[in-house]
Formats: sequence, C-alpha cells, structure tokens
Amino acid sequence: MPAVTVPDITVLPRVPEPGAGAVDRPVRSVTTAPSGFEGEGFPVRRAFAGIDLRDLDPFLMMDQMGEVEYAPGEPKGTAWHPHRGFETVTYIMDGTFEHADSHGGGGVITNGDTQWMTAGGGLLHIERPPESLVTSGGLFHGLQLWVNLPKADKWLEPKYQDLRAGESALLTTHDGGALIRLIAGELAGHSGPGSTYTPMTMMHTTVSPGASIRLPWRRDFNALLYVLAGEGTVGPKQHPVRTGQAVLFGQGDTISVAASRTQESRLAGLEVVMLGGAPIREPIAWAGPFVMNTRAEVMQAFEDYQKGKLGVIPATYVPHGSAGGDA
Repeated sequence: MPAVTVPDITVLPRVPEPGAGAVDRPVRSVTTAPSGFEGEGFPVRRAFAGIDLRDLDPFLMMDQMGEVEYAPGEPKGTAWHPHRGFETVTYIMDGTFEHADSHGGGGVITNGDTQWMTAGGGLLHIERPPESLVTSGGLFHGLQLWVNLPKADKWLEPKYQDLRAGESALLTTHDGGALIRLIAGELAGHSGPGSTYTPMTMMHTTVSPGASIRLPWRRDFNALLYVLAGEGTVGPKQHPVRTGQAVLFGQGDTISVAASRTQESRLAGLEVVMLGGAPIREPIAWAGPFVMNTRAEVMQAFEDYQKGKLGVIPATYVPHGSAGGDA
C-alpha cells in the first residue's frame, strides 16, 4: 500500500500533541464492513454499512475497492452512469484508474492521487482501469467516498479536481510515529489541496507498529475512522480494531489511535482513513445515483436522465474493446 511515502518522516511538519485538558472522543460504535461487488464486478467493502446516515452526515457512504491482485484480463470498472446532488471522491493507493465525464472532466489517477468530482446538477461519468492494467493484471486498491451537498449547492455546475499525490500535505505527529496524508480540510494549521463545498477533513494515516497518535479534531465536526489494513486500538478505552472495520466517535476535542506492535509483514503499520465534517442536517432522499432533498427531486433526476438532460457520452470517448453502456 504505497500511496505516498517519504524516506525520512522526521523532516515533515509535526502536529503538536493536544493539551492535557483536551477531551478524547469516546468510541460510539465499531462496525465491520460487509463485502460486495460494484460496477462491472470489482470487489468492494461497504465501509460505513450499519452506521446511521444522521451520524455519517455530511458523508453518505464509502467503498473500499480491493485490495485485490488481478490476473490478466480481470480488472474491471464501471459503465457510464449518472449522478446528481453530491460529490464523489476517488482515492487510489495501488494501481491505476481512468475517469471521464460528460462535462469534460477526467484524468488518470494512481498511487496516492485523488479525483474529486462534484456532480452538482448532474452529469454522466465512467471509471475504469486502463487498457494496460486490463492486459497485465496487477494490484489494485482504492476507495470512493460520497459527500453530500446542501440544498443550496445541489444544482451547482459540475466540477472536477485532479489532486496529485504530491499535493497532499504530508505531516507527522509530535514524536514522528505516523505519516499523515492530508487530502482535504485542515489539521493543526495545515491544509489539504481538496476544495470542498461542505466543511470537512479527509486524511490517510499510517501509524507505525507500536506507535500511538492523538490528533486535534474540530468539535463541530463528526469523526469517523476506517481501517484499510492492520490492527490496533482506538479511543480512550482502547477498543480493538482491524482491517475492514469502521469507528464512529462521540463528542470531544481529539481522536486517539494506536497501532499494534505486530502487523502483517507487508504493512508499514496500521493504515486508516480519518474523516470529519460539519453536518448539513437537511432531509435526504436517495435512490441509486441521485441524492436530493425530496422524493420528487429524485424522480425528476431519473426523468431528466432518461431524457438525456444529464449529458451525453463524449464522442471522443474510446471504450476498451466494446461500447460502454449506461448504468
């Protein structure tokens, strides 16, 4: 799981240890992500399954894609499909993914890159492995997060952000025990490159075996953690966690995480994604690829899609060996 690494973590800016008076957020729940398949059949873990939408707010869902070692000919993606009313954030740790959309956005992301797509009023898009990866096979591992938009922003013009791995703010803890890749939001005065409509923070952290971290967290944000790989503990009471488990924290000023001294030999440490955001607290009407405020708005989205109002597949798009269909 390379994502972004550094040869010497001690040269990175350090996040200071919160003061003794800071309140550690307690663990409200630990859930285990069920496995399934998405798109044309690539394996996913539904990271936040079992957590109430009111506690996820402003987030909607997150899929861990892989980790999977594809044989030649096996890599899969999605067909063309619509979205309206929210943002998709795709973060690739291993492998390569191509993206294209009907609004002109798109690119290739690999090994620590992020594509941040604001669907807004609506578009069509496709995500797939490049032809070279389909031919060769290989390791693939990433995640996709859905971030809700408030009512006032659901009809924004679509937007695409191509965030290169090297743009993430790379930080460490006061004792150098963790590598923090800040993708969006703010942490101890440092900012990630992602531009968000809803105030939020997103980071991928590697906690070295036997190390512990205690990070400051905004009180007005919720707090979620997902274990990509490894074993450790979370919260002031040191709840055990492992690969594929999600943690919902309660109120407080800090988040505590510790990595077990013994990890799988292939891992650099405990790998976690940490998320927090300001709750939108608006009604959610959600059906398939559309997330709106009312059922009528969702039905309108389906109707607009059927009428071709969410865009058309670009004429310059060249499918891998066959035509891409709508989903």
